[in-house]
Formats: sequence, structure tokens, C-alpha cells
Amino acid sequence: MKRLVALAVLAFAVTAIAQPYPSKPIKFVVPFAPGGNLDFIARTLQPKLADALGVPVVIENKAGAGGITGAAYAAQQPNDGYTIFLGNTGTNAIYPAIYDKLPYDPAKDFAPVARTTVNEFLAVINPAIPAASLKEFIAYAKANPGKVSAGVAGIGSSTHFAVEMIKRKADIDMLIVPYKASAPAASDLVGGHVHFMIDAPPVTMEFVKSGRVRPMAVTGKKRLAALPDVPTFDEAGLAGIEASGFQGVFVPAGTPPGIVARLSEALVKALEQPDVRERFLTQGLDAAPLDSQQFGAFLRAEAPKWAALARQANIKAEQ
Repeated sequence: MKRLVALAVLAFAVTAIAQPYPSKPIKFVVPFAPGGNLDFIARTLQPKLADALGVPVVIENKAGAGGITGAAYAAQQPNDGYTIFLGNTGTNAIYPAIYDKLPYDPAKDFAPVARTTVNEFLAVINPAIPAASLKEFIAYAKANPGKVSAGVAGIGSSTHFAVEMIKRKADIDMLIVPYKASAPAASDLVGGHVHFMIDAPPVTMEFVKSGRVRPMAVTGKKRLAALPDVPTFDEAGLAGIEASGFQGVFVPAGTPPGIVARLSEALVKALEQPDVRERFLTQGLDAAPLDSQQFGAFLRAEAPKWAALARQANIKAEQ
């Protein structure tokens, strides 16, 4: 009897080991609330990944602390390929430079799978502000020092850096109001609780198109295809605003290389599909796939750049 039990256990173990990946649903952790930039990216990629991998991909929004809550949660999950994490410039490049105690280490606790997208930033204001252009907005802010507020997706986020850059370049006194994520900041902008916001285009694009917020300018050297009438910051008279962001998929460190390669291949192929690229373009995003090795090299170059900017702007955050 014992021999039969032992053989049954062995057979079960062999079957489990031989089971191909993936064989069950994959959890896709998004560290921000629904309605934001990362949520839009994840929901665009979700069906493509599910089709490519042959299993359901389930989005799990874990918002809080500017993305830190979700990143820490994802880093602690089993490294078996059944948890993937969508990080961004803040969670995986900036935060180590501004937090003394971060509950995860982006370089040690995650393995890069693929870069998904890059974006410039779109600056918008509440229509109650009497300004039809960036120059008029800056003049209004100068005439009302400390009375204009800017909503940002967390202290030390890439949007926070962008606002600090604008404040310095334009020499204006603007109050920074940090939120846990972009979506609630955008809601408060529409409601008039804050006056200014700069973020990835998907966050405010629909509000711009419906007239609930007024666009001022976009970062980068060219206008957004989705908003061709909105000038760049250079065109609008405030040169040197070089702010942009990236997004990418990670897995917990120690995930088997074969699984990382499988996920990376599926993501890169999804990002090369015309309907995916077009969907991103309509929201001011550029599909910018890098495989796991290329993404790793990109991250090693990106983190020091943000650390230098943090020192220059004297940005530190408390956990």
C-alpha cells in the first residue's frame, strides 16, 4: 500500500513538473487605480497576452503611495511566471533616488520582461483659469503666487519632476498637491479642486476632447497626433521642458529565464500589432517594445539620470 502511495505521489510530482507554462491564469498587477495611464496600457495588452499565452490574464489594480503599494506587493509574489507587474518611470527608476526606505528594490526584486510604451506629457488646466495659452497661464500664476495648485501622481513621480521643472523654468510659485494616482488628480482637476496638471496623455485626453479641461502644451519635439492643435512647450514659449515617461512589464526576481523569454516574446509581438499601436497613438502613447535584455540595459541607463535630476531639484520623499 505504501509503495502504491509513493508511486502516486511521484506520478503527481512528475506531472506537475512536466506541466507546460502557462497552465493557469496570470495575474497582471497594475499599481494604480482604474482610469489611469498604466491601467489603459494593461487593458490594451490584456487580450493580446491572453490570446498569445492561451490562458486568462487577470488585471489586479493595487493602488497606493504613487505606485509603491502595488510594486511592493508584486515583488513579494511567487517567481513562477504567474504574476506580472506593469511598472513605470516612478516605480522602477525614480523612487530609489528619493526614498530612503523603499519596501522593494527595483533592481534586485524585479526582472525586466519588456518595455511597452513611452510617452511625452500633456499639460492641462481647469477652464476656470482665465488663460487660453501657456504664456497666459504663466502670467496668471505670476500674478497670483501660491494660489495656483498642481495635482501630481505622488511625491517623486515623473509628473512631480515635470511640474518642478516648469516652476523653475517659468519662475512661478505653484502649490504641488500629491495624489495616490493620476486618475483622482484628474478628477479633482475637472472639479476645480486643483488648477493645473501634467501627465501622460491618456489620463486627461478624454477631458480635453470633451472640453472639461483646457490643453496648454506637450513635452517633446513634436505635437501629439491625437491633439495636433496643441503646441509643444518650445512652440508655446517655454523651452527646455524635457519630461517623458516609460512603462514596462516585470516579474519577481528569480523567475526562470525560459518563462521570462516566453512573456517577453508575447509582449513584443503584441506591441508590434497595428491595432495596438494605433490604440496607443490615439491616446498620445508610443508603442516602444524592448525585449528583456534590451529593457534591462535601458533601465541601467535610466535610473542614474533620474537620480541626478532628483539631486538637482532637491526632491526627497518620506515613506
